[in-house]
Formats: sequence, C-alpha cells, structure tokens
Amino acid sequence: MKDHRFIEYDPEKLLELPQDIRKWLPEDHLAFFISDVVDSLDVSEIMKEYDHLQGVHPAYHPRMMLKLLFYGYCVGIRSSRRIEQKTYEDIAFRVLSCDSHPDHSRISDFRKRHLPVVSDLFVQVLALCREFKLVKLGHVAVDGSKVKANASKHKAMSYDRMVKREPELQAEVDRLLAEAEALDEQEDKKYGKGVRGNELPKDLKFKQGRPEKIRRAKAALEKQAREKAVKEGKLDQDANPPPGSGAASSDGAPGTPNAKDQRNFTDPESRIMLDGATKAFTQAYNAQIAVDCDSQIIVAADVMQAANDKEQLVAMLEQIEENTGDVPDRVLADNGYFSQANVDYAAANHVEPLIAPDKTKHGDKPDPAPGGRIPKGMNVMDRMRRKLKTKVGKKIYSKRKESVEAAFGQIKDARGIRSFLFRGLEKVRAEWRLICLTHNVLKLWRHILGDNGQVVRALG
Repeated sequence: MKDHRFIEYDPEKLLELPQDIRKWLPEDHLAFFISDVVDSLDVSEIMKEYDHLQGVHPAYHPRMMLKLLFYGYCVGIRSSRRIEQKTYEDIAFRVLSCDSHPDHSRISDFRKRHLPVVSDLFVQVLALCREFKLVKLGHVAVDGSKVKANASKHKAMSYDRMVKREPELQAEVDRLLAEAEALDEQEDKKYGKGVRGNELPKDLKFKQGRPEKIRRAKAALEKQAREKAVKEGKLDQDANPPPGSGAASSDGAPGTPNAKDQRNFTDPESRIMLDGATKAFTQAYNAQIAVDCDSQIIVAADVMQAANDKEQLVAMLEQIEENTGDVPDRVLADNGYFSQANVDYAAANHVEPLIAPDKTKHGDKPDPAPGGRIPKGMNVMDRMRRKLKTKVGKKIYSKRKESVEAAFGQIKDARGIRSFLFRGLEKVRAEWRLICLTHNVLKLWRHILGDNGQVVRALG
C-alpha cells in the first residue's frame, strides 16, 4: 500500500534506462569534453610504441587510457586502483572506458611508461586555450608552493649523522655476523653440516644493507657539494678528494657538504622544506606555476629542488616564451622572487616586473600613494616599492593573489592534490605538468560551457 507521507520509494521498481550509456550523462558533462580534448590531441608519439603489438595480445587504446587519467586528475582521483574501481561504479568513468575495465596495474604501467610524453601534451592543451583567447599574456603572475614528496621526512638523514652512524651500524652488523657465524658452528656440531637451521636473525637482515645505503647517500652529498663548488669557482676540478672518500667535513668548506645537508633514502631527490601554509617542515618539492591573470590558465609549470624562489623567475619567463612563443607584458611576483638580477632580466626581455621587495603582513595598512617625479638616484628596491604604492601599481599587483594563488588553491583544496605519486625529480616534474594540464582543461571546459549552460562542441 502506498504511504502518502513520502515520495514514492520502491527498491524493486524496474528502471527504463537508455541502452546507450552516454545518454546517462548530461550533454554538458566534463567527461564528454575531456573525450573531445583527447581526441583532438596529437598522440602519435604514444601510438607508435604499439606498432610491434600486431598479432600478439592487444593493449587498451591509448586515447581511452588518457581519457581515464585526464578525468581522474580533473576530479582528484589519481590512484590507479581507484580509477579501476570507478570504471565499475562511476558512470562518467564507465562512459570514457566504453564499459571496459582496465586492471589497475595496466593503468599504472601506462602512466609510468608514457608520463614524459603525457606531460608534453601540456603545450598542446595550452595551444587550445590560446585558440579560445584564454591566453593574453598581458599580466602573468608567478608563484611557488611546496608539494609533498612521496617520502617521509623521517626517512632522511643529515650528513653529520651519516658520518657518525655509518661506522656504528657497520660495527653492529659485524657483531651480528660474528654471532650468526658462531651459531652456525654450534648448529653444525649439533645437527651436522648441510642441515638447514634457523633463518638469519631479523636484526641482521634489517641492518645488513643500511651501511651501504648510508655510504651511497653520503657519497651523493659529497659529489653534490663538490660540483657546486666547482661551478661557483670556489674549487678546482681536481682539488677535492673523490666523492665517498669520507674526507668531507661538517664545517661547510668548499667542496664538502654542510653538516645539516640532508638526503632522503626513499626519494633522494626531494628536499626538506618549510611549508609556508602550515609553517611545518616537510619532505617536498617546490612546484612553480606562471598563470595568465585574466583567465587563470597556467602558461608555465616546473618543479624545483631549491626551496628558495629567487632563482626560479628567469626559468619561468623562459618557459613562458618557449610554450607560447611570446613574453608577457608584465610579470607579478611576491618578495620571494625579488632581486636586482631578476628585475634587470625581466626589463631586458621587454617584460615589466612588479615584484614586491618586502613581505606584506596580513592586516597591514597600505602606505599612501606617492606623488611627483621619482627622485634621482633611487635604487632598484626603492623604485619598486614606489611603483607598487601607486594606485595603478596596487591595482595591477592585486591580480597576483586572485590568479596564481587561486590556481594553487584550486589544485590543492578543490581537487585535493597535495602530494606527488612519483619519486625522482624528472617523474615528479612530468606529473606536475599533467596536474597543470588538467587544471587548464577544467578552465577551458568552464569557458566553453559559458554562463548559459549550453555546450559548444567546438573541438569537433
């Protein structure tokens, strides 16, 4: 009997759904747009790697795999296991996979194998954004954010600690080996030779490889310090002992590591960095983006090992030109990027720099706008301060917060991407470009969708 207190609820009711699974989604759904985008991209570099498969076990189509990855990254689902699960449970994933269900290991293998090429598709998506007039390069804002590495900071060790810990561990291993040898002799007498006894002591199995790991990490830090000193002209090529010799000291002399220099055993290329948002030290990379202020389209993306942003501005300006074939009219950046060298480089390359020389504290009252001509003899820092205090300067510089900081917020907060899945600088750099690529896909989708909610099938 129908209960009139409630809207009809019948678990046994048969539903009449369209046979075409694509009809289960609205026409303006993100999944259809991603399908159009991927179909418009040149993926010949990926496709040619499958030429040898004719006559053997077929692979899943690369375009289908790309669609699953792009959509997953757009909605904050990056785990290969979760993507596989979603092909069963989520209509959008099921539409993109054409109701097939690639195993998570095949999704993971595809991503690992083609990650460098996939990240190159960033430039192709950026070109699509330019076609839709989303990249104007009038004002571009640059910023960096610490993104957690796929490694724990507790798996890192300082150089000073390595120097002390290596002989301690080696002595402990030697002691455990001697104990194991003595035990073997006792058991040989008791059971006879060739009869299997107990396994190696757990302590020995765990610690046996640790001294060698520390030696390799120590040698890497010594090599890094030596190369830096040679590059900076503080050391002759043949003046320092070879890496790993143990001759480096903790006093930070040219060509030797500083006592506090650290190396992580899980991801040696990541670094301990201070996260500006949480004010906590974490094992991380410094992820950089340059954003077109009018559209929040990311026009350049990179990952650095240096926690300091000062040395990154030139590289980002060069990448903007490489990606778009043009330079922005103005570049906006916070005080972390300020240096006379950066100001001079931007100006020499026809880019007007608006880089804050000082850190602005929240709640500080702005100084009154200056008037009159700029006094003669004013240095670069004071000139920049004066420029940013003018009404025009304040208005332009305010675009930085609403563009590049907003883009990081959308990636980290809205999509939940706060750490990398991969290890090693090159793989992390490629994954970051994939993350930024999908940020641009979302911006392009919302632009094409428009305010009226009508889909424009502009990509064919």
